Amino acid sequence: MTESLAALLPRELTTLRCQPLFVFQIEVKPPSIIGATPGHDRRVGEITGGRFEGERLRGTILSGGSDWQSLRADGATTLNVRLIMQTDDGALIGMTYLGVRHGPKEVLDRIARGEKVNPSEYYMRATPYYETAAEKYGWLNRVVSVAYGHRVAGGAIYQVFEIL
Repeated sequence: MTESLAALLPRELTTLRCQPLFVFQIEVKPPSIIGATPGHDRRVGEITGGRFEGERLRGTILSGGSDWQSLRADGATTLNVRLIMQTDDGALIGMTYLGVRHGPKEVLDRIARGEKVNPSEYYMRATPYYETAAEKYGWLNRVVSVAYGHRVAGGAIYQVFEIL
């Protein structure tokens, strides 16, 4: 008889530990709709700004980032975002994240119309990663994080957690 893989895990690997990292909000222009390409129904939203705040960092999100969305045949939308964060003390941090949003068609239609929708009615998650040359924030280069997202008028808001 073979021992189960779960039984081989050290106790430290059986529970996901995390802590809040920061909250961020992005403002996004209405998307440029590229349309049904051979791989996806593609749209791109230009990020025009935003802000972020947490215990260890806070600041603004600069304009010029983008959200390359793919609308899939199964109704889900994949997110592929690149943006620049500028801390209150002037450091620049690149943040990229991949994510997915899905839910019942009627809920997604309400979001598309700009209606207020409770985030419990749909799924929106992302995996942000960071890169910076700023020594003070160099620890971000070595962090894995996950985020809960929510669409709001003109953009989105996320709660980001650092995986410990």
